[in-house]
Amino acid sequence: MYNLHAHLVFTTKYRRGALTDPILTRCQQVMAEVCRDFGAELREFNGEDDHVHLLVHYPPTVALSKLVNSLKGVSSRHLRREFAGHL
Repeated sequence: MYNLHAHLVFTTKYRRGALTDPILTRCQQVMAEVCRDFGAELREFNGEDDHVHLLVHYPPTVALSKLVNSLKGVSSRHLRREFAGHL
């Protein structure tokens, strides 16, 4: 049995206040999907206009660095494509 958790904080570039409520909602959906793909679980998600907090429960077979890189990359691609006018 394992009980690995990571508290992650991602900030926007230059701490610009770019995150709106619809963007945060979509960001949570995308990050939850990425976690599921890794066999992990997004336990908590919260954010403000310039950063997000995640609490991720992940298995020992997952390299945390790979999970973090995927969370950042996939969410950035989705949000930039879907909210191109705002971001």
